[in-house]
Amino acid sequence: MNVGLGLPIGDPPALLDWARRADAGPFTTLGLLDRLVYANPEPLITLAAVAAVTTRIRVQTEVLLGPLREPALLAKQTATLDRMSGGRFTLGIGVGGREDDHLAAGTDIRSRGRLLDERLATLRRVWSGEPYSAEVGPIGPAPTRPGGPEVLIGAFKPAALQRVARWGDGYLCAAPPGYARHLFQTVETAWTTAGRAGRPRMVAQVNVALGPDDTVKDAYEAINAYYGFLGDTSWVTDNLLTTRAQVGDAITAFADLGVDEVICYCWAPDPGQIDRLADIVA
Repeated sequence: MNVGLGLPIGDPPALLDWARRADAGPFTTLGLLDRLVYANPEPLITLAAVAAVTTRIRVQTEVLLGPLREPALLAKQTATLDRMSGGRFTLGIGVGGREDDHLAAGTDIRSRGRLLDERLATLRRVWSGEPYSAEVGPIGPAPTRPGGPEVLIGAFKPAALQRVARWGDGYLCAAPPGYARHLFQTVETAWTTAGRAGRPRMVAQVNVALGPDDTVKDAYEAINAYYGFLGDTSWVTDNLLTTRAQVGDAITAFADLGVDEVICYCWAPDPGQIDRLADIVA
């Protein structure tokens, strides 16, 4: 089982130290979330800096809010990050459900599914070296892998899960194992029905806070602030993993479901979590 590390967003300059320490450990991926109307660092810029101070570990958005991004520029940015990282970039992408993000970007939240499909079609076309349109030629640079970097679709709803088979290389699931089982099965069925070869890559994400009481307290505060727009945040806070046993059990449960990688997302800025998680993974 591969295990990645999700980067906290509260102290952007500290993420370079997090990245170096994670790169020296047993982790396979560094993930970073995306928002627009929030105090998080912009993920593509941040992951470019992270890639520059690491040599082995992959970098991944979890998830980039595709409808908010102009597609031609997004295709160029992601292909550039893929090349500059030596092919270590994975694009986790989804629709985004915060109305203020869409208002700031000038996009209609009611059309976010259609907009994401349009973005994904453009990305695949540009990454393949085809002209952008009848009037506009190809947009480079060419990505490291023919056809573009790995794409993971983040989704929960049935219609959105079908998007994995249409555009993705795999699925990024931010749900606990008991609920995730059905989501993974839905994705696999859609993949087979679409006639895709092999199987989709399956990646799970769990929220963690390992350490002293202050670390756990910081994580709860960060999660409540991030998901506060929902009103009731208990569905997230109740699933925060705060002990070694809980993290180990979650990794084992996802392994039993056939998941390829689990991303342990750290919400507290305490870098000691890197070593504590490494002890579990190693």
